[in-house]
Amino acid sequence: MQPISELGDELHRARTLVQEAERVVVLTGAGISTDSGIPDFRGPEGLWTKNPEAEKTATLSSYVADPELRKRNWQRLAEGSMWEGKSPNPGHRALVELERQGKLHTLITQNVDGLHRAAGTSEERLVEIHGTTSKVRCLTCGDLNPMASALERVRAGEADPPCLICGGILKSATISFGQNLVMEDLARSEQAAQECDLLLAVGSTLTVYPIANVVPIAHQAGARLVIVNADPTPFDGMATVVLPASISDALPVIVAS
Repeated sequence: MQPISELGDELHRARTLVQEAERVVVLTGAGISTDSGIPDFRGPEGLWTKNPEAEKTATLSSYVADPELRKRNWQRLAEGSMWEGKSPNPGHRALVELERQGKLHTLITQNVDGLHRAAGTSEERLVEIHGTTSKVRCLTCGDLNPMASALERVRAGEADPPCLICGGILKSATISFGQNLVMEDLARSEQAAQECDLLLAVGSTLTVYPIANVVPIAHQAGARLVIVNADPTPFDGMATVVLPASISDALPVIVAS
């Protein structure tokens, strides 16, 4: 990562591209939330690096097969969400400003922390492609409810609360390993990539598929590509501008009108 003071020319080029664009699609990953105090998953301080059972919990087959794993997971959630007390940072707020300018076509996020929503990104512009921790879904009947209601039941003594409609297993409304994406969300994301004139990839390794496909889809449709990420990505060679900079520092500058 480089300080933005050393990236003057590239920062100016990225800002110019945003100013010239009319339909910007943004893809965000874990990197945009690290400045809000939310760790990534696989880095040295990552959630799964420090707690391997958390990764096991995020694997659908393990979650379904192991009631004790579910009970421990519910207890951890009831004791305090990893997102508790976390707030949007300047990177999240910069994307709200992009929407205010009328340039944001769609914001696709790989994050489940809800910080884009909390920052003020509107529902109709937001695709939470990996779901959200703010809700729980029944794996049998699909019933969807606020996470808070399930956690109240856990605190009242239900170690592994079942669905109140069908008795099925409840899980946070996130996409686990072994679980399909919501096809409507994926189709919406790919359509947005075909329609944009600029794709802004922020804080993502761009290695998680199928959503990483929006990058070549946008490129093939003629859109320009700006990547803001601390580390190299597989698509850096395709990008018009690559900024290995702090997202909280760089994004407010890039979207300034």
